[in-house]
Formats: sequence, C-alpha cells, structure tokens
Amino acid sequence: MYLEIVTPEAVLFSGEVTSVAVPGVNGEFQMLDNHAPIVSLLGKGNVKVYGDINLEEEVAEKFSKENGVTLLSINSGTIEMKDNKVIVLAD
Repeated sequence: MYLEIVTPEAVLFSGEVTSVAVPGVNGEFQMLDNHAPIVSLLGKGNVKVYGDINLEEEVAEKFSKENGVTLLSINSGTIEMKDNKVIVLAD
C-alpha cells in the first residue's frame, strides 16, 4: 500500500509500506493492503509504519525505530484510506 504522512509544515513520508497502525480516538487500529475505505480522527500516540522505508534526511529526526517498526509521535490528526492509499494528516 502507499502511505503519505503530511503535517502543516511538510510531507514527512511518501512511499510503499507493508502496513500502518494509527492511534484512533477509540484505540489503535491497523490497516493492511486492500483495506476497506475509511476516514477517521486520530488521537495522541504513535503512527507505526511497518516495512523497509527510507526517510529523507531533513525529516528523519522526527521518527524513531523500535523492534523494526518506524514510529512517528503525533498529538492528533485525520486518516483516510482509499484505493490502497493511506493519507495521514498529522499535527
């Protein structure tokens, strides 16, 4: 699936991933390839990106890695999944 993580300042990541887990307002949920379309609000927590990804040097410090998973801490946001493309608008 294709993932884009966008903040008001910049596009932090754009590329292919295996799956992504996000902190929904009612708890964490994960999306895999060909997930049904969804739009949801996000709460405070970590966006967990699964897969071998390459981060741009200028945004790499915003991410961390734990047990092979790339993490991005967010305060809130919105997620949309449609046609095997995930867009995370994060704050």
